[in-house]
Amino acid sequence: MTDVTPLLSPEVADALAAGRPVVALESTIIAHGMAYPANLETARRVEAIVRAGGAVPATIAVLDRRIRIGLDDAGLERLATARDVMKASTREVPLALATGRDAATTVASTMRLAAMAGIAVFATGGIGGVHRGAATSFDISADLTELSRTPVAVVSAGAKAILDLALTLEMLETLGVPVVSVGTDIFPAFYSRDSGLAAPARLDTAGEIAAFIRAHRALGLTSGVLVANPIPAEHEIPGAEIAPVIESALLEAAAQGITGKEVTPFLLPRVAEATAGRSLKANIALVENNAVLAAQIAVALAAEGR
Repeated sequence: MTDVTPLLSPEVADALAAGRPVVALESTIIAHGMAYPANLETARRVEAIVRAGGAVPATIAVLDRRIRIGLDDAGLERLATARDVMKASTREVPLALATGRDAATTVASTMRLAAMAGIAVFATGGIGGVHRGAATSFDISADLTELSRTPVAVVSAGAKAILDLALTLEMLETLGVPVVSVGTDIFPAFYSRDSGLAAPARLDTAGEIAAFIRAHRALGLTSGVLVANPIPAEHEIPGAEIAPVIESALLEAAAQGITGKEVTPFLLPRVAEATAGRSLKANIALVENNAVLAAQIAVALAAEGR
């Protein structure tokens, strides 16, 4: 019989048992978001940032037919170098477990598995959402569905820039998912600090965000909370500059019939090439920035017993 009980690393298990802060981290960014060795270097650095912030990192994946919550360095390297790792959203996790395939978790599945383990805060790059042309393609990320039903705070640099951000915000409102921008009245757009769209709410500190999360839980609300943390100004690529690059890459993807969860891994290297590597540097910077904030929020929640 398939064992679906999450297997916690000793470090994560000890932290959760003692009520110490833990931050979940996804593994898709390792297996599908960046090329080797940048993916492994980034994974190690993000874990180190979480530890420096006073929390325990818990990178999540499916390895050897088990849900792993917290990976050792060998596990990180395995994900970074293997060529046949499944990209598993929530619905694919049972398939990975049943077939024995190693799987990297997306935002949606990382949320679900983090919640199963009792982890309340998750740091990522950017969430998926409503794709451009969704009125005819119905291409809407499962990340939004998971945010509507899984009580985990997701710290991201907004939603991925390839999306229809206005419709993504509308869908989040429809699903009842609180969206809080950090230190700004504008919703960030991954590579860019300014999407041109107003943020539904603004909070300025990790303590304020933790208080918001506690109030959300106290009301019995079971959705996640999206914490939209703008990329640091020194690393951003302004929207006017990155937009035509993304549009060109999207047209290429459409011409090749690439859709759904395959779009992002197709686009990232093309955008990186078109920006002479600036987009990769921006991606790494925003993930690290989100790890800093997620650790601060986790520490603040743990201080109040969540």
